[in-house]
Amino acid sequence: MTTMTDASVREFKMPDVGEGLTEAEILKWYVQVGDTVTDGQVVCEVETAKAAVELPIPYDGVVRDLHFPEGTTVDVGTSIIAIDVSGGADAQASAEAAQAPVAAAPVADADEKKPEGRQPVLVGYGVATSSTKRRPRKGPEVPVQQASAAVQTELNGHGAAPVPESRPLAKPPVRKLAKDLGVDLATVIPSGPDGIITREDVHAAVTQTGTVTPTETPAPVTTAPVTQVPAVPAAPVASYDTARETRVPVKGVRKATAAAMVGSAFTAPHVTEFVTVDVTRTLKLVEELKQDKDFTGLRVNPLLLIAKALLVAIRRNPDVNASWDEANQEIVLKHYVNLGIAAATPRGLIVPNIKDADAKTLPQLAEALGELVATAKEGRTSPAAMQGGTVTITNVGVFGVDTGTPILPPGESAILAVGAIKLQPWVHKGKVKPRQVTTLALSFDHRLVDGELGSKLLADVAAILEQPKKLITWA
Repeated sequence: MTTMTDASVREFKMPDVGEGLTEAEILKWYVQVGDTVTDGQVVCEVETAKAAVELPIPYDGVVRDLHFPEGTTVDVGTSIIAIDVSGGADAQASAEAAQAPVAAAPVADADEKKPEGRQPVLVGYGVATSSTKRRPRKGPEVPVQQASAAVQTELNGHGAAPVPESRPLAKPPVRKLAKDLGVDLATVIPSGPDGIITREDVHAAVTQTGTVTPTETPAPVTTAPVTQVPAVPAAPVASYDTARETRVPVKGVRKATAAAMVGSAFTAPHVTEFVTVDVTRTLKLVEELKQDKDFTGLRVNPLLLIAKALLVAIRRNPDVNASWDEANQEIVLKHYVNLGIAAATPRGLIVPNIKDADAKTLPQLAEALGELVATAKEGRTSPAAMQGGTVTITNVGVFGVDTGTPILPPGESAILAVGAIKLQPWVHKGKVKPRQVTTLALSFDHRLVDGELGSKLLADVAAILEQPKKLITWA
């Protein structure tokens, strides 16, 4: 990472954008070296373990250096960008000098502006009042130049050498693989987006050159077809058959989810109970509500009524809505319900929650649920939206699954899994008739919820879905 000593240069450090997070991955830079930026302008998008967040810069000036390429995971508190705030001729000359090596290259997106409607999401930086002023950027066809030995030191993970803009782009695992196989990244032809070198590119380079000896091994270089690598006893386990395996780095949402689920499973004693329910009347009510003027423009579906049924059941059994305070050895009873909704997104499974869902009317709940789902699908869910949940619903039925045994989100007392709604033979009024049936599964923390309380909650949810008029009599 480059360290600036000029008094006119301001270093912007990776902030903690989600209460206690330690790192974030740089997804995209919106500026390049030489660009003029203003206070509050978004300069990059980063992904934390909870959400994708845009970072605004708190300075006016010219971009002097981008310390890390896209795809790099950076620790909170580490400087990621340097801004020359002098605003004079020296800053302009410095910016022009930084662009000098590529001055002859075709200009791409010279007048590119940040997409409208995308505003900074961090508190305290403000919003840019003017459009982005951009200097000519390097065209995508400019070849990547070979980095110096000092830069290679930094690329190998030592973090002490300057990182010029022209160095090969690759993620840390790919750099380690190239190092272990003795491949010079400057000689590798990238195939990833924005010129990023992938594992496949490194293996392709090995196939072309036949070099398989790790760079740090002082033994003589051995040339052999790549298929003979497993036969070398001393070779480190750094490569694999890409035709038979694909390795995906564990990071971001998936990493956080894995850690949370392991922590929850081995901390809270889980109990799961099941009930099969005739929801024919609930589906009829859904169709009626769709025609109600109070729900015009709102999305009405079975999940809406299931959510309302759970909220009413919690009101009847309030001791379910609690958390376990291990440090103080206390049970914390919540007088509000932040209802989590598990959502599958391109970034992985997330559980945003509707704040104070118990205080909302049915139309208000429908509106909040629609906004939650839309925001999650667009990848715009904020870290705050995923904090403070008390009880969660996961709808596995949308995948055709009958039910499941869900794991509690950390800090929550119960989670309700909703299975697929199917037309099945059912005894109704003494006769076997085709009815719409589903299976519900309730997992709960047995430290907080005993079998009686958990059974009452699940039975109340089932009773409401069988007879939706109870929403009126019990609410």
